[in-house]
Amino acid sequence: MTVSRTICLGFLAVITVGTILLMLPISTSDGSWNNIVVALFTSTSAVCVTGLSVVDPGTYFSFWGQLFMALLVQIGGLGYMTTTTFLILLIGRRFDLRQKIAIQQALDRPGISGSAQVIRSIIATTLIFEITGIFLLLPAFVPKYGWSQGLWLAIFHSVNSWNNAGFSLFKDNLIGYQTSVLVVFTVTGLIIFGGIGYQVILEMYLWLRDRFLKQKTTLVLSLDFKVATSTTLILLLFGTIAFFCIEVRNPETFGQLNLGGQFLVAWFQSVTPRTAGFNTIDIGKMTTAGLFITIALMFIGASPGGTGGGIKTTTLRVLTSCTKAILQGKEEVLLYNRKIAISLILKAVGVLVGSVSTVILATVLISLSDPTLDFIQILFEVVSAFATVGLSTGITGTVSTAAKLILIITMYIGRVGVLLLMSAILGDPRPSRVHYPEENLLVG
Repeated sequence: MTVSRTICLGFLAVITVGTILLMLPISTSDGSWNNIVVALFTSTSAVCVTGLSVVDPGTYFSFWGQLFMALLVQIGGLGYMTTTTFLILLIGRRFDLRQKIAIQQALDRPGISGSAQVIRSIIATTLIFEITGIFLLLPAFVPKYGWSQGLWLAIFHSVNSWNNAGFSLFKDNLIGYQTSVLVVFTVTGLIIFGGIGYQVILEMYLWLRDRFLKQKTTLVLSLDFKVATSTTLILLLFGTIAFFCIEVRNPETFGQLNLGGQFLVAWFQSVTPRTAGFNTIDIGKMTTAGLFITIALMFIGASPGGTGGGIKTTTLRVLTSCTKAILQGKEEVLLYNRKIAISLILKAVGVLVGSVSTVILATVLISLSDPTLDFIQILFEVVSAFATVGLSTGITGTVSTAAKLILIITMYIGRVGVLLLMSAILGDPRPSRVHYPEENLLVG
């Protein structure tokens, strides 16, 4: 039982428990036993913090079903190893070297020291942001739905926003709040901070603290921080401008709104593919160009250590830096005057190839099982599932059972990671003392 297998089987165990809970009569609004495919799909989507749903969660599930979904989203967002380790810390037990290594791999940390403190920081950060989100959303929901229902709506949407899931209890998702400044910026703020990574948030806090207290020695920001924040800002700015320019003449999405509303919707649509499934417009009525840009943003996803999916912002920067180095005739890949190790470059290439292969295979299989669907709709759904986004053009509930099972597998692969899953299947690589001769090969 290797570390990678522990993590992969842990997620499967949580999905199984979630499926059983969502099948119970207390989980459905009509009090009947739930369909196993619906329960399995919803549980997988929640644990993998995707947000895709084959039913309307607000009307199909009872309060208990919605509560189970929120708990599954919370466990999935924190990660199996983080949740397990936190429970171990709560009961006062110490964890061994194996568990420290598992935390290192699950959180993609450079070392294993201070694992307990990292877990405590992650839990504290999560609670601070989610509670803040709840208080900010209360004024938007309580006046219309009352205190009890309004409080539950605020809790549910805050948890889903921070964990980049995207489940909503409204039939039209957040379209009814597309021009609400409070809802838009609260939800997008939670999505951004939840997806940017705990380490980045911690560094940001320490840097601001040193600045505020005017410390003589200021914290030196890590390469992870610089790459994650700069890439996120660039993608958010690019997405907002691109969606505004493309959809501004589309009467089905942006066209009927005033200028302020159009910028709010463009901003929200730029944030949500990174990777939360909330939407303030009808995704199925977007132009083909808008859908394709959304697919690209979904595929890139969030940052390592966060609650989002995709190939990650750091992978994108490493690959683009490799391309830049080749074009400039350099033999070293540099990022912010730091040399990138060959092992990281190989890992980035592996993530890209594995991700593209998974998306292609899932798209082909669903095209065979549901040949009447448009290609762009299938590709959109597959990338949304793999990148654990949750956006949909509206076909999730209408696809065949075979397509639903394919999407379930795709969501699972996207959550645990392609490389981690392959490591779990093949076992840990064994070092070799054999070295082979080098030879040139025509490329490109």
